[in-house]
Amino acid sequence: MKISREIKTAILVIASILLFIWGYGFLKGKDLFTNYRTFYVEYQNVEGLASAAPVTINGLVVGKVNSIKLQNTTGKLIVELLIKSDFPISKSSVVKIYEPGLIGGKQIQIIPNLADKSIAESESYLLGSIKPGLTDLVAEKLTPLQEKVEKMVVSADSLLINLNKVLDAKTKENLKSSIVNLNQTLAEFSKASKNVNVILDQNKEKIGGIVTNFNKVSSDFSKISDTLSKANIGKTINNLENTLSKVNSILADVQSGKGTFGKLVKDDALYTNFSKTSKELELLLQDLRLNPTRYVNVSLFGKKNKPYVAPINDSVSNQKN
Repeated sequence: MKISREIKTAILVIASILLFIWGYGFLKGKDLFTNYRTFYVEYQNVEGLASAAPVTINGLVVGKVNSIKLQNTTGKLIVELLIKSDFPISKSSVVKIYEPGLIGGKQIQIIPNLADKSIAESESYLLGSIKPGLTDLVAEKLTPLQEKVEKMVVSADSLLINLNKVLDAKTKENLKSSIVNLNQTLAEFSKASKNVNVILDQNKEKIGGIVTNFNKVSSDFSKISDTLSKANIGKTINNLENTLSKVNSILADVQSGKGTFGKLVKDDALYTNFSKTSKELELLLQDLRLNPTRYVNVSLFGKKNKPYVAPINDSVSNQKN
């Protein structure tokens, strides 16, 4: 059976059309022989996401972005996803827009919720979110740093202005003079340190002797400390305490009027008698001095005694009167 030229031409045209359709779908990233599930995600901002961007689950490409449409009523963006995998996607799964690197564009990442057993059907809506990219994170970190740098620059500018006001011509001259004086002081200090070194070199033997004497004194003090530590100081303290206790007892007896000394201290009559006796003894001695002939009469030649003449200032007579 011969095939006519028209049939061959028709078969070739049909094959060319099918090949063109397949090639066009392939170039758009859509396989005509694969069953896709369609999901929709609503975003306020797609962050530069483009159509035909890959859709991944745990890093594995499972689909692509088919289209991005802008709603006229709300101004939100509806992203259509074509998923060719049979992996179960729950209704609570999150669809994130993320940036895989600095060079590549935005992509879609599906984070499935394996704990949720309610599987999302095709043509249903999923939850959407945006993961900040590296550029956003850098900008987020650089913004406060930029503010701090600006504040620091302003502060540095103010400091320099105030410093210029403070460092006038007179202050600069004083500062220069202070630096010169400081250099002179350092030079004199260096000279003094050299002199000290010379003195130390000249008196090494004396310094050595002083150190030796100090060591000897330390050794003697150590021996004295050992002797004191070995001495029975506790017994001495106990004896001292006993002695003090006895002294306190004696003083208590005296205070209470016990004993001769206590009576002498506390008994007023004894004191009065003692004072009276002392006074009478004084008068007796005074009378003996003034009138010795009353008590001693010595005559070698039988001469009569002179009559007694009382003195003008007789303390005994005055006291008697």
